[in-house]
Amino acid sequence: MKRLLSLLVVILLGVYASAQEYVLDSLLRVHPGLVKQEANTLYYAEDSPAFHHFFTQLDSVYQGKKEKLHIMHIGGSHIQADFYSNKLRTYLQNMNEVATSQRGFVFPYHLAHTNNPLNYRVEANNDLWEGYRCSVSSHETTWGLAGVTAAFREAVDTITIRSNYKNDDLRTRYCFNRLRIFYDTWTDDYQVRVIDSSLVLSDSLVDRGKFREFRFGGDLEEISIEVRRSEGAGKDSEFLLMGLEMMNDEPGIEYTSIGANGAKFDSYFRCELFEEQLSLYRPDLFIVSIGTNDAYTPNFKPEKYERQYEEFIEMVQRVNPDCALLLTVPNDSYYKRRYPNRNTEQQQQIIHKLARKHQMAVWDFYEIMGGLGASGQWYENELMPKDRIHFTLFGYSVKADLLLDALVKQWEHFTSRPVNSILTHFKAIGE
Repeated sequence: MKRLLSLLVVILLGVYASAQEYVLDSLLRVHPGLVKQEANTLYYAEDSPAFHHFFTQLDSVYQGKKEKLHIMHIGGSHIQADFYSNKLRTYLQNMNEVATSQRGFVFPYHLAHTNNPLNYRVEANNDLWEGYRCSVSSHETTWGLAGVTAAFREAVDTITIRSNYKNDDLRTRYCFNRLRIFYDTWTDDYQVRVIDSSLVLSDSLVDRGKFREFRFGGDLEEISIEVRRSEGAGKDSEFLLMGLEMMNDEPGIEYTSIGANGAKFDSYFRCELFEEQLSLYRPDLFIVSIGTNDAYTPNFKPEKYERQYEEFIEMVQRVNPDCALLLTVPNDSYYKRRYPNRNTEQQQQIIHKLARKHQMAVWDFYEIMGGLGASGQWYENELMPKDRIHFTLFGYSVKADLLLDALVKQWEHFTSRPVNSILTHFKAIGE
């Protein structure tokens, strides 16, 4: 899987700037039967007060009103790579001049020796850092919202944070006048400071959420931070970096993607600071894309999956009772590249059941693909690689366009806008 994800990153480097192009129309012309178009909808959204509220907010931003809207999207490797989630982010943040908000919460995956999204960059001496993922059963540490922690046990290192990297050819550029660094603030074994102190207006340590926040005198796209072991701290002390947040005061849409390769519900429930850090945000829409890894076993336990899924829903609702939750059914996949995974059918039933119970919505990508065994066709048409779990770059682009299409159709319905009027606007953004 690591080799596959590395290959996908290499492919993306060459074509990232054109990734926003709306590709669904061209796919449907060439392969009209590959996608079950009538299933590409948000089931039960019509009966959800939370979704009515969300689409009202979204439409306000579309009209050019200066409002803030926060979308969070969680999953495994599909979301860590940030391929299709970034395409959705770019669509939404480019819809008008007031739609781009801050980049927000990110994780420096390179420091944890795993693949990093391409639109931001965090650099340090990677050889001095060790990565721990909540999805690896043998890993033990403290995790927060990211589900990944980078540990540092040496004397000193410099971390350089760039809010823009491979998004240079897109209209979306991010700046920040505040920076949060999430780490093990309960110990003073390490000191954290901005190297150019003249940029800093204030430096605050906050217990709730476990972060240090720097405020700057102007907008920045790059900053360097020093992490240094305190005098008197033992050589066995460690610094646990759990995330970064690049912040500004701009209105618009913020789209936070949270992903850890191999993650399932068991993984995120290992993160003892997850809910505490999530409570800092109160998201307006939370997209749940957890399930592929839960189902990748011959011993899938549907009762456990349902219980954990509901516990996760209830946690998000504790943080924000008005949050709209979009539950996405995992894609069809193959187990060990040989057997269509029938566990996904059970997940599909559970997800629909929970959405009805909690008055939330479902995007049933399993049905949209064609159900059991459909990933074989997607592989034959070069939308998935050999593992028939992940997607090619074009496949992720199609997936993003399908979700955008489903969101927009419901949005147009709720706001009584003409059919395809908003979608036509989004299609034109990438031209």
